[in-house]
Amino acid sequence: MGNFTPKWQKELDIFDRIKPIVILEGNVLDKYQYSGDDGMQQGSILRLTEYLHYHLKNEGYQNIVFYDSIRGFYNNCEEGYIQKFAQLVQTNVSDGCISAEFRGRNATAARLTRTAITQNQEATTVIMDFASRYITSPDNMEQSEVDSFTVLMQASLEGKDVKTEQGILKNLVILIVNKINDIPAWFYLDNPNVKTITLRTPEKEERELLVKGDNFPTFFAGDIYVDEFPYYNENPSELEKIQDRFVALTEGFSFTELNGLRRLCKNERIHIKDMCDVIDLYKYGIKDNPWNKLSISELQTAEEDFRKRVKGQDYAIVKTLDIIKRAVTGMSGVQTASHGKPKGVLFFAGPTGTGKTETAKTLAEKLFGDEKCCIRFDMSEYGQSHSDQKLLGAPPGYVGYEAGGQLTNTVKNNPFSILLFDEIEKAHPSILDKFLQILEDGRMTDGQGNTVYFSETIIIFTSNLGIYQTTASGERKQVVSSDMSYEEVQSKVREGIEHYFKLELGRPEILNRIGENIVVFDFIRESVAGEIFDSQINRIINNLKMDKGIKLVLSDQVHDTLLNAAIGNLDNGGRGIGNIVESMFINPLSRYMFDHELFSDCEIVVESIVNENMTYSLKCTEAHGDREE
Repeated sequence: MGNFTPKWQKELDIFDRIKPIVILEGNVLDKYQYSGDDGMQQGSILRLTEYLHYHLKNEGYQNIVFYDSIRGFYNNCEEGYIQKFAQLVQTNVSDGCISAEFRGRNATAARLTRTAITQNQEATTVIMDFASRYITSPDNMEQSEVDSFTVLMQASLEGKDVKTEQGILKNLVILIVNKINDIPAWFYLDNPNVKTITLRTPEKEERELLVKGDNFPTFFAGDIYVDEFPYYNENPSELEKIQDRFVALTEGFSFTELNGLRRLCKNERIHIKDMCDVIDLYKYGIKDNPWNKLSISELQTAEEDFRKRVKGQDYAIVKTLDIIKRAVTGMSGVQTASHGKPKGVLFFAGPTGTGKTETAKTLAEKLFGDEKCCIRFDMSEYGQSHSDQKLLGAPPGYVGYEAGGQLTNTVKNNPFSILLFDEIEKAHPSILDKFLQILEDGRMTDGQGNTVYFSETIIIFTSNLGIYQTTASGERKQVVSSDMSYEEVQSKVREGIEHYFKLELGRPEILNRIGENIVVFDFIRESVAGEIFDSQINRIINNLKMDKGIKLVLSDQVHDTLLNAAIGNLDNGGRGIGNIVESMFINPLSRYMFDHELFSDCEIVVESIVNENMTYSLKCTEAHGDREE
């Protein structure tokens, strides 16, 4: 592998000769892989300040010191620099440091920095570390804090260029901050002498340099590497596949995290072929990924199993299983560079009571062995502007910070699950912004600063969009009905979804992330209602037999009465059928069993249903005599 220069370093190389003040923000607490060739071995993992020391020394800077508000001025990389700096600014060194406060009556840090920047004897850089912590608040500064930043601004105006053996260099101040707005805006806004550079997590080429370079052997225990590497040396294409997958799966990881993976891989004595397993161990604390244990034979029969639980939704079942099969075969991310996205994303739309939630539960049972792995969030509970804190966790200092977020806590505890977001259109738009990041990156940082990974989840949104339309007068009218063909229903629903996200919400990018994974469920038609009804009745009969030893028999008259009532109540889909069965059959049956103390081991024949003033009762026959309620 050759050298790779990160984007932020390229920017620094351009602007350190033009701008006297450079602000580095973003991923500044990370460590970096050094790619230079002066004073430090290539591939060494360094803190940002150390990296900057050797890089600037390589550029020709003669005087390089660090500053923070705890130690003052210092240089712990190489001897001699702090002494040279002390001579330059005419002050004393004590215990390897120059004491200097940034604020207060004796604030000398900015003044010594100005002295160093305005001289032309030695090319000098002052690297001001932890600059986010120099002041209490950028919006409510004490006068001494204002004065110190004013002195730094004066230094930028008076800064000198220095002629060196490697050309003319500009004396330089580098401020390292977590976020640019941690320091006063007036210091950098519209200031032509200041350049802000953002440091991001390592790019693909940087991760490749770590994994495919000289550091690769350090990922493994010595004996494992010695035993196994000769095979991969003879089969380099196999090794490259493993390394490429590792690089892809670590997108968004910091160098500190990558270094943690390296140590974990070595400590756990992971073999070269299993190198990628360390990522699951790091993220979730497990070596065995449930996705890798899925039975292909079970998935091949999944369509038939789905049809037993979800009636009349053949298109929805096939579309859902296509996306799952794509995830299982590893085809989910082939169109994009990101390998950290969720395993699959589905948008279930259509009339109420048509099997959307049941499909999600069936999927959870098929994938993870338990429908409890389908975790439902009612998005009508997240309709307020502050609801994102409830879902993702409040930031430090706010009420509920310790508790974390409902979603982030759930995913931390259940990383292999289906997340069902019910009626997504009822969520506040600020939450939809968070979903953009989850769908794109597969990760989210909660209020406590912990990274939560969604890369092993299936995300399902449900919605009734497109079923109703609000008129100009504010009335809500239904625009699709069971009289329409499924093709018409599908077209109308998709049209309603697009109208909402593109025009009402003004966020077409959310719809773009979902793509063609919109699954429209059909109305429950009369031809299907009988199957759903029989399924519910059979479940009641079987459960009574299994749980209580009660044999339940329905006469043809009772069956037909219930079926006709169910077919006449299809506006609420399968849920409407269930409501009919509950009110006309389950409730009066429970009453009959309680009144006659029939709790186990008997036979009940339901002869007829009696309706008296909308109160239903059953006429039944038991094995040991007739009784009528």
